Amino acid sequence: MVGSSLIIALTGASGISYGLRLLKKINVFKNKYSEVYVVYTFNAVKVALYEEGLDLLEFLKGLNGVKAVYPENDFSSELASSSNLVFTDMVIVPASMNTIAKIANGIQDNLVTRTASAVLRLRNKLVLVFRETPLSSIDLFNLYRLAMAGAVVMPASPGFYIKPKSIEDITDFIVGKILDALHVEHNLYKRWGR
Repeated sequence: MVGSSLIIALTGASGISYGLRLLKKINVFKNKYSEVYVVYTFNAVKVALYEEGLDLLEFLKGLNGVKAVYPENDFSSELASSSNLVFTDMVIVPASMNTIAKIANGIQDNLVTRTASAVLRLRNKLVLVFRETPLSSIDLFNLYRLAMAGAVVMPASPGFYIKPKSIEDITDFIVGKILDALHVEHNLYKRWGR
């Protein structure tokens, strides 16, 4: 539905490259989402510097097509109220297990968890891309609870039938799967059997 919004949240899990690559592909999903927002945690800033050598705030300032960028502690943001999220989907990529646990247990102590809870409450699409291994029974139970609440639970585990030749190919596979979950057409990876 044109006129709907997408929130992309970046947390402090390893795998920030997935979120950065999704943000670089905004033009791919602009036909479906007329507004794109970004929320980041302070740990995402640290991980972006450590894993990518990237100043996340400078990167986010340079993005075209993003309506607004909010830090995790901005509860004055329009995203903090479910009354503004009626036609809003959300992707948390990468989703830390801390964030997963909080959402699964109804803890809304930052803008990411508060917004995700509202998206679930409204039965909109919430895609959780986590990159943790191995998983404890507690992690699995939290992921199960979120799946039962309607979230799309997506481990960042790439398929190799695409015969990747680079890290970017592997990253694009996961980003493509995120877009698949959002029902957005793309050509980021070669589909099985085609």
